[in-house]
Amino acid sequence: MKTLKTFVLGAVLLASTTAFANETPIVGNVQSKCSIYTDKQGVYGNPSPNLLSTTPSDGGVNPVIRYDVAQGDYYIAKMGWPDQFSSSPSLSDAVSFDGSIAVKEVSDPLMSGYESSKVQYNNLVEFDLTVAGSTWFEVDSTIDYGYNKSFPAGSYTTIVTAECIAK
Repeated sequence: MKTLKTFVLGAVLLASTTAFANETPIVGNVQSKCSIYTDKQGVYGNPSPNLLSTTPSDGGVNPVIRYDVAQGDYYIAKMGWPDQFSSSPSLSDAVSFDGSIAVKEVSDPLMSGYESSKVQYNNLVEFDLTVAGSTWFEVDSTIDYGYNKSFPAGSYTTIVTAECIAK
């Protein structure tokens, strides 16, 4: 009987010294405070047989991208004018892409420095969105085909890239 008491007492003491661990997760969802919208879709004009252009005087329409920022100085707008076709007829010669991106309109006068402080490399442009509000960016795109070559008839599509990068 004494050995049974010793065994039970030992089991109770062992059970009381065993530690249990618990992991309690804490979760959260972060919503971006920067939104991107296409305010105006672009259209290529064909002012000469070897040129596609979004410039209005060439019969095109420049696309307009709007960034809405709920809190300033937390995001960078990074955009790129097209540097390839996403769809087109078969082309047998070199294609040269060029373009520009500029501030078209702002909702706050404090955004007036965005254009002068933009950073441009390759076909990309970055703007530091330091003020809360809306900024409209206009994209100009031109595409030149070969030397004395005419674009074949058909539909041509390119993509303007726009992203909001958290700092």
